[in-house]
Amino acid sequence: MILKPITSEKAVKMVEIDNTLLFETERRYKKTEIKTEIEKVFSVKVQKIRTHINGNKKYSYVRLNKKNPAIDIATKLGMI
Repeated sequence: MILKPITSEKAVKMVEIDNTLLFETERRYKKTEIKTEIEKVFSVKVQKIRTHINGNKKYSYVRLNKKNPAIDIATKLGMI
């Protein structure tokens, strides 16, 4: 599965305010598959996932558990 982080101004604001990361994923993956992949790769707990399909792209809004700050992961990915 390919997880591509989105580094727009809106995405950075969501990291700081909502503890949410934004990824571009392939359309064929379901929310449960995205959740397990993120929990496995980043060693965090996911609270909720929302998806948005625009054209041929699928965007996944991943809200992390309060114990896992999203800003730490964003720093590791080079978003901030």
